[in-house]
Amino acid sequence: MSHIRIKALGVHHPSHSLDNEYYVRHFDERGKDIRRFMEHMGRKQRYIIDDPNENGLTMGIAAAQKALEQAGMTGRDVDMIVFSTQVPESLFPMNALFVHQAIGARHDVAVMDSNANCAGMTVAVDQASRSMLSNPEVRTALIIGSDYNSLISDPADEITYANYGDAACAAILERTEEDTGFIDSLYYTDPINIDKILYPAQGLAATLQRNAPGKFIQWLPFDANMALPPTFELLERIIKKNGLTPQDVRAYCLSQFSLANVLKIQDHMELEDDQMIYVGDRYGYTGTSSPFIALYEGIESGRIRRGDYVLFWTIGAGYQLVAMLFKY
Repeated sequence: MSHIRIKALGVHHPSHSLDNEYYVRHFDERGKDIRRFMEHMGRKQRYIIDDPNENGLTMGIAAAQKALEQAGMTGRDVDMIVFSTQVPESLFPMNALFVHQAIGARHDVAVMDSNANCAGMTVAVDQASRSMLSNPEVRTALIIGSDYNSLISDPADEITYANYGDAACAAILERTEEDTGFIDSLYYTDPINIDKILYPAQGLAATLQRNAPGKFIQWLPFDANMALPPTFELLERIIKKNGLTPQDVRAYCLSQFSLANVLKIQDHMELEDDQMIYVGDRYGYTGTSSPFIALYEGIESGRIRRGDYVLFWTIGAGYQLVAMLFKY
């Protein structure tokens, strides 16, 4: 029986980083104290693009090349390319096509861009895994998650400007006959906050036709805690459905948006500290790639090893939750 495993990962981030003090001063000058907010979100450092030649696409290509090198592969070995982003460098042509060119992939390769906002890379890995299981011709897939978040972060809004970071992650999926890899996924979708996180704020047509304001993300207040009860239910259900207990899962690679949310999930599910992978203090919130950067750092630090169960969870604007279970 075929399974789909994560063969290798690659991460790329800008060399330029900023600590909290930069943002504290920035907002102090505007009469806003964000110190408690930074502590709540768990931020210390974040990588920010400061090179005009770098963007979400270049980061994604760099991460892909690192993943290929880690796997001992070339672009000729890839059967599918998916580029997940909510800040695409281009709409025509798709970003995945530029990746195809950069890595020298074959002509008989399926390529596509995808966007499920901050849930994007998790959704892309889920859907690619299921596609590979149904199509024996696809033996390897390159999944990239890359967001140039600082590009569209509002300098007047600490939720985006002080919270986000720029980074990309690439995962190589591989068909195997070993009992490992992708196990299951579950979703929960409720568009109750569909009007709270907007970009462009008034839509693309109004921005282009009527010059409506549209440079930055518009983030309106809402109760983010409403997503926690369905999150708890989703995580508990996917664990129980697959004959496991919360303690059987070695690592929880969750959305890195908020340390407070990670701790609430840990407390609710009675998990140990070493089961929680949190890297948002070093990377900031990287959007689509954040659970997989957590996976990457968990592997690099030795906290995640082959054969470990790993549970991903993240949330997309509006909102959609996704939980995905893997055996690494």
